[in-house]
Amino acid sequence: MRGMSNKPVIEAFTDGACSGNPGPGGWGVLLKSGKHRKELCGGEKQTTNQRMELQAAIEALRALKKPSHITIYSDSKYVIKGITEWIHGWKKNGWKNASKKPVANDDLWRALDEQAARHQINWQWVKGHAGHEGNERADELARQGIPID
Repeated sequence: MRGMSNKPVIEAFTDGACSGNPGPGGWGVLLKSGKHRKELCGGEKQTTNQRMELQAAIEALRALKKPSHITIYSDSKYVIKGITEWIHGWKKNGWKNASKKPVANDDLWRALDEQAARHQINWQWVKGHAGHEGNERADELARQGIPID
């Protein structure tokens, strides 16, 4: 599938999971373009749910070989609001939040911002655990990504 500007049109479903928060965590991504599907997952031994939600979005964008039109579906209001609203102020204020404190997870926010700059992105919040097929699959992948000692 191609967009008007000949860029690939892709849907990404992203999710993060944590066993304990903080604790071992995983991220999952389901990428869809036309009839093509690609699934990705990974994780870290010590992390938080928010970090895994961010990592999933970063990995979705990192997986794209060329600039694309992509809709990213996430059940994380933290990710959606962060990238569409809050990040502009953080960047203007030298990565400080409204309380003049360093932005939490700024390493991942910077990585997401860098990846996002290459693409045309439509960020969509979806209700988690509500039977949304793509979101449910991303959730399963995120749980698979959690490292087991």
